[in-house]
Amino acid sequence: MDNGVSSYRRFLEGDDSGIVEIIRDYKDGLILFLNRYVNNIHTAEELAEDTFFRIVTRKPRFIEKYSFKTWLYTIGRNIAINHVKHFGKVASIPFEDLESIRSDEDALEQSYIREEQKIMLHKVLSKIKYDYSQVLYLKFFEDLTNEQIAVVMKKTKRQIENLIYQAKQSLKSELDKEGFQYEGL
Repeated sequence: MDNGVSSYRRFLEGDDSGIVEIIRDYKDGLILFLNRYVNNIHTAEELAEDTFFRIVTRKPRFIEKYSFKTWLYTIGRNIAINHVKHFGKVASIPFEDLESIRSDEDALEQSYIREEQKIMLHKVLSKIKYDYSQVLYLKFFEDLTNEQIAVVMKKTKRQIENLIYQAKQSLKSELDKEGFQYEGL
């Protein structure tokens, strides 16, 4: 799987189903990533729409040096930064309002526990330094590599490695204060 590259190429060649696939595959992750900038899920949804609109209308050149996801998130990040510069951050909406319940009865309890852990992590991520929060989100929620994170955050790979280490230490400290232990760290 080429992670969106062929879909984008098809879109550029006139096949509108390519952009539909890109939106379907990347919308949710992009919204959650942009929410880290604006602290409002509705605004993040609008910024994600703006990101896809920019791709549709301007058809920027995809830089093959990076993964498609890195390229897309970088465009979204730039749009979010411009938004914050013009409008500032808005009040956050609690993640509890966004939680969805899975219909599979056998997995319901495990699913609930995992969701509670994610909610707690999102809450605690908002308490640590912004760069720490962002690097951990990209690493563990979006599964980006250190190289991809470096591109998105406009830092060197070495800076990202150091930032991840420091961010993990800060997150563990905050989780300890909350009396919560997360096995993923």
